[in-house]
Amino acid sequence: MTEVQREVITLSSAQCSIEKWTLRSSSVSVEIISLGCVITSIKTADRNGQSSDIVLGFDDLECYLTNSRYFGAVVGRVANRIAKGQFVIDGKVYNLANNNGPNALHGGLRGFDKAVWTCGPVPDGVRLSHISPDGDEGYPGNLKVSVIYKLEENTLSVEYCAQTDKTTPINLTNHSYFNLAGQGAPDIYDHQVSITADAYLPVNDTMIPTGEIKPVDNTLFDLHKPIALGSRLKELPGPGFDHNFCLRFPEQPKLEIKCARVEHHGSGRVLEVSTTQPGVQFYTSNFLDGTIKGKGGASYPKHSAFCLETQNWPDAVNQTQFPDALLRPREEYNHITRFTFSVA
Repeated sequence: MTEVQREVITLSSAQCSIEKWTLRSSSVSVEIISLGCVITSIKTADRNGQSSDIVLGFDDLECYLTNSRYFGAVVGRVANRIAKGQFVIDGKVYNLANNNGPNALHGGLRGFDKAVWTCGPVPDGVRLSHISPDGDEGYPGNLKVSVIYKLEENTLSVEYCAQTDKTTPINLTNHSYFNLAGQGAPDIYDHQVSITADAYLPVNDTMIPTGEIKPVDNTLFDLHKPIALGSRLKELPGPGFDHNFCLRFPEQPKLEIKCARVEHHGSGRVLEVSTTQPGVQFYTSNFLDGTIKGKGGASYPKHSAFCLETQNWPDAVNQTQFPDALLRPREEYNHITRFTFSVA
């Protein structure tokens, strides 16, 4: 049975109150706040029974008001990048803020990560809800969104649901940064990673997919077997992984897939991820630079964490060969992702 606790906290700088929800099982503790639907903490034990927080973030919840790296947040309406901040629906051109070079990223200047969500309890967890009005950040339609976090034993599930009154793109994910050695550890080079994807999406110099769906065979993106991140990152051109791995192709049925496993030999901690989403963005915190001070005063440098952002393929609204990114009236958007924590 999961213990569920609620606390109300006043953010003085914003002159508003937010809710903090704590989900606690016999082996895992998760903290979530209504600001940005953010996971602020996940605590799990190592092989010696020593519990540590394994996600990056801040001790002072005020810092999440300016959470420029999206630590732990739900991002939307559209996670990842939209080329040139532009898309077309039924012949109408929609323009978004370009907040990542020439592209739109993670929902815009004030995406879902900046909203204060409405909360309520559910068995073993909490439901967070948000209404995004027509025209919000340039997107069409009044969009109703809910995210349910449930903790059952050692598995944290995240269920996404949405409805709209006008056709709109949608692509929701959680943007937690993990370090299984414990947040504040200097890097993730000693983590072993595997991803069960047969293809990935090459990107151009602004990180937009080129349109090619490339098999991982005989490439540095073949992660079917566990690889040591440190050695693979040395071989990989560029700053690191920030690529979509293709879990399901447009013609394939929507099924829950075990998509990734990460193990930290030093602590014995293991994270396994499953999802109904068609892709997972594997990101090795290439753009952290040590200037952000996190929990306990820790510095977060490049490669100090990894993200496994289960989602639709990037820029799918502009690339017709990618899985459909549009939600239409009288349809329901729903996906689930599960994070399972164990010890090897």
